Amino acid sequence: MRSGVVTEEQGRQNIYAVEPTMYVSSESQFGFNKQSELLNGRLAMLGFVALLLLEAFTGHGIIGFLTSL
Repeated sequence: MRSGVVTEEQGRQNIYAVEPTMYVSSESQFGFNKQSELLNGRLAMLGFVALLLLEAFTGHGIIGFLTSL
């Protein structure tokens, strides 16, 4: 891995950011693929936990909470 440090003639060091190497896949990443399914599953789990917390704090389910607004 490159360090990004360049030493000048007078001994001073310039520290540059190291650009990450890009990864380009030749496969199409549209529609039902592994990354989108993982993201969808994780967001669904977060939503489900949020609904459980909402019901625990308010004492009502989602329908009761929305009708009380």
